[in-house]
Amino acid sequence: MQIIESIGEARSIIKRLKNQNKTIGFVPTMGALHEGHLSLIKKSKKENDNTIVSIFVNPLQFGPNEDFKKYPRTLEIDTKLAKEAGADIVFTPSADEIITDNPLTYVDINELSDNLCGAKRPGHFRGVCTIVSKLFNIIMPDSAYFGKKDIQQFYIIKKMTNDLNFDIRIVPCPIIREKDGLAMSSRNNYLTVKERNDALILSKALKKGVKLFESKETFSEIIIKELKEFIKTVKNADIDYVKIVDENMKNVKIINRGNILALAVYIGKTRLIDNHIFGEKVCF
Repeated sequence: MQIIESIGEARSIIKRLKNQNKTIGFVPTMGALHEGHLSLIKKSKKENDNTIVSIFVNPLQFGPNEDFKKYPRTLEIDTKLAKEAGADIVFTPSADEIITDNPLTYVDINELSDNLCGAKRPGHFRGVCTIVSKLFNIIMPDSAYFGKKDIQQFYIIKKMTNDLNFDIRIVPCPIIREKDGLAMSSRNNYLTVKERNDALILSKALKKGVKLFESKETFSEIIIKELKEFIKTVKNADIDYVKIVDENMKNVKIINRGNILALAVYIGKTRLIDNHIFGEKVCF
């Protein structure tokens, strides 16, 4: 496995792979790799001749009061894990390498970013789209792999890819969970032992929402109200949002299969997100 830091070296290697008609799978990450990330790498490995993993903590997607400075940076461990999962190349550019001095060009997206995390974190998806588009231009992958835990991000990247005519297949990958149902996240590292237990309220709330839907309750207002009351039974939980949306991230009144139950909850000071698509199998 190769570790590359510069854009020039990455482009040189990718040009050679393209000339050899090799397919490239790409897994963009911010590091602090866990089994969720590794599942993306393994899927890419199965489907492509070469798999490239980027590790870049994107400053553009963090707000002024968010956790950019304390976000976990474990590059040595991450590169080892990426290699074990099957990565052929790990691209680890510095911020100066990716973001030019005084940048004046950004990639933004309308409507899809107006709800859920986009509404709660202004500028977040502008930062995500700008850096992912830069990485797409550098790596030029055939396929790029994104986990469905960040469901709004997945649909935004998919739409951006289509709108900007990137010749890239965007591949959704299932949420990977701990045995007790907690969705894997780099931010789980912030949780104390008690908070870790309290965080299970997210997956329990999703399961409760699914049961209500399967018992023929289709009014989103009723399910949302019940889930908010349920989450509030955990004193350490502070609800950011509980919403049910369609693939366009619009709130729905009557729930149909394919709609998304999405949660963002602070457990202590740590903001966690989770979701479930109605109609899909519950495996937690």
